[in-house]
Amino acid sequence: MSDLIPVREHLDRVLATIRPLGIYEQSLLDACGLPTAEDVTAPIPLPAFDNSAMDGYAINYLDVVDATEDHPIHLPVVGEIGAGQNRILALSPGTAVKIMTGAPVPSGATAVVPYEWTDRGVAQVRITKAPRQGANIRRAGEDIEAGDVLISEGNVVGPRHVGLLAAVGRATIKARPKPRVVILSTGSELRDPGTPLGSDSIYDSNSYMLAAAIRAVGGIPYRVGAVPDERKVFTETLHDQLVRADLVVTSGGVSEGDYDVVKESLKSIGHVWFGRVAMQPGKPQGFGLIGDERIPIFTLPGNPVSAYVSFQVFVLPAIRKLMGCRVLERPRYTCRLTHGLSSPEGKTQFVRATYDARVATPVGGHGSHLIGDLAESNALIVIPPETTTLKPGDSVEVMLLDEEF
Repeated sequence: MSDLIPVREHLDRVLATIRPLGIYEQSLLDACGLPTAEDVTAPIPLPAFDNSAMDGYAINYLDVVDATEDHPIHLPVVGEIGAGQNRILALSPGTAVKIMTGAPVPSGATAVVPYEWTDRGVAQVRITKAPRQGANIRRAGEDIEAGDVLISEGNVVGPRHVGLLAAVGRATIKARPKPRVVILSTGSELRDPGTPLGSDSIYDSNSYMLAAAIRAVGGIPYRVGAVPDERKVFTETLHDQLVRADLVVTSGGVSEGDYDVVKESLKSIGHVWFGRVAMQPGKPQGFGLIGDERIPIFTLPGNPVSAYVSFQVFVLPAIRKLMGCRVLERPRYTCRLTHGLSSPEGKTQFVRATYDARVATPVGGHGSHLIGDLAESNALIVIPPETTTLKPGDSVEVMLLDEEF
């Protein structure tokens, strides 16, 4: 096994090659799901001005401090302020102003009496309960002060951040774009789902699975579909796709078969390493740079489980580096194993499993074609190269496949 490359070594080589995409101003919705490339600060406070927390009457607290049901206070109503209206700038002592939720509080007002404590008078209002001083007034800057950092560089923009940024008037922020990833499956036997299937053909699941996985982690997938085992067709298809690619992912055509065209095709358009990584599944791997723009390319194995595991271990960190994420690899957790396992010495084994309540249960067999078992799984048990046997109850490391990070 001396020609096998350790998983960590191959991943480190990949990440040393990948360069983050360029930074530019993006709209808030386009930036959602991406790490911000700047510390975003508030240009204005929130609230931007003192405003009413409810519908009621703006008053001077001292004018109503003695109001009770038995001894109500009567004040003349000198006007009305609705949200988005600011016709009354100041309140005179001994008067009240009808005010709506969100409307600016006039100077001189020190509290808002809710409708429920009044008779809702128009020319004059009867107040039967005194609020505390400052009650029901949202003060300018009590949520956010101008200059506060709203989201730090490197943190991922989520829906709640979008709402906050919009609230302070930010229309754009600096971020790297979502990577455009071209996906090709190779194999003359492959057919698109929904088309007739011959006795010698299979449906192309890999390009759909990889496209979905890319979308799930924030990339923009361009699924080209199946390409036949013809060098000329593969080379022309790949060349046509490079114009819209920040990254290329192929599956199939990288083993030692007579019809595996990927290796031969890539020799003329780039510098791609092909070799064997000490892992199961996913041993045959390829990675390099192609075309004049030196676009990164991953050539993954053709078996579905091998392709998916390879994506999680190698391609996902590369996509996240293109996006400028701080955390590149899926987090791993220690949990308890429910069933015994064996693993080949010298290889990192990735075992499909279900994970629940810090317990991992292996799913199905080791076959790299068993996509049904893969679909049932939500985790991969990671068995290191030096471990060959695990017993029920042993501690194992798992990679959760559906977790956001």
